[in-house]
Amino acid sequence: MPSVPTTVLCHLPDGYLRLGELEGLFPAVKFVRVPTSGPVPPGVSGEVLVTVAGPSDNLVDLLGRGVRWVHCTGHGVDHLPLGAFGDRLVTCSRGVSAEAIAEWVIAMILAWAKRLPGTWVDAPPEEWFLTRLDRLAEATVALVGLGSINLAVAERLVPFRCRILAVRRTPGSSPLPEVEVVASPAAAVAEADHLVLAAPLTPTTYHLVDDDLLGAAKPGIHLVNVARGALVDQEALRRALDEGRVGRASLDVADPEPLPEGHWLYEHPRVLFSPHVSWAGPGYLRRVADMFAENLDRWLAGRPLEGLVDLEAGY
Repeated sequence: MPSVPTTVLCHLPDGYLRLGELEGLFPAVKFVRVPTSGPVPPGVSGEVLVTVAGPSDNLVDLLGRGVRWVHCTGHGVDHLPLGAFGDRLVTCSRGVSAEAIAEWVIAMILAWAKRLPGTWVDAPPEEWFLTRLDRLAEATVALVGLGSINLAVAERLVPFRCRILAVRRTPGSSPLPEVEVVASPAAAVAEADHLVLAAPLTPTTYHLVDDDLLGAAKPGIHLVNVARGALVDQEALRRALDEGRVGRASLDVADPEPLPEGHWLYEHPRVLFSPHVSWAGPGYLRRVADMFAENLDRWLAGRPLEGLVDLEAGY
């Protein structure tokens, strides 16, 4: 149970969390803006730290300033020094952008099935009426990870009447009856026309998509990655793309980020690449602020927090 008044250390870019509104909602709470890099002023302390998901050179220092609960405004926490958190409570904004990301995934799946943008023409084509297009109703989509993002993807796939497979870390059936849980990624890719990665980056999932997994995949598979770039061995992917074993890779993430100029992912004819923007949409910052406000209210009332991170599992 927190002692009141509570101090929240705001380790955020200017204007990120609508602090003025939060101060109005929680008049008994002191919100202190702290630098996102460099030295932390002496005397700064607080029970709660709210931070972005990226790396920071002063985060560990801030943890030692009386912090008991850390809230990350992002969905993933793989950039945070989880080993330094000890017994502190850690939460994240899990699910805050799940719907927006799911819409991006569906757009990419449809684009590949309907061969977009390749079927657009700006001059008379050699043939009218005839081309190869696919139907989702006859497709199999494999989901790696069955958290908020891929659940939102599955919900949007159901009306297309495609077969949906899923691989999840924790045993058990799917929350959606239309989703069939399979034993392993290899079992999923052997039948999949589309493979969607939306799993956290952990030592277990690092380079999950490698030569072996791509070798087990159905020829011409479409890879969609909205998780982290390092889930994919990019050189293995390059070989599979060059050989046509992967028909297209629709990637919103890469390793590293930002991707340097001249990287092959920018130019490969079988790759559609966007700069980690699938989460974007109207009202994002409002939803992030609302999620933190809900948890802050729970913290002040001594109730369980939502979006807890399992520090041992890494997400």
